[in-house]
Amino acid sequence: MIGPPSGVRVYLAVGVTDMRKGFDGLAALVQQRLRQDPFGGAVYAFRGRRGDLVKLLWWAEQP
Repeated sequence: MIGPPSGVRVYLAVGVTDMRKGFDGLAALVQQRLRQDPFGGAVYAFRGRRGDLVKLLWWAEQP
């Protein structure tokens, strides 16, 4: 399992997200709705309509 380093911020997207969106679409949501940089190192969590699906978006630089 790959885990983020300690101190990483986690943002929960409020509301329902269309789970058909790929990671590019989710990154666009982060920029437009949350007004954050999806490449800033934070973790973004998105929930599906029924609540049984969750997608996490996290950009990590390669060492």
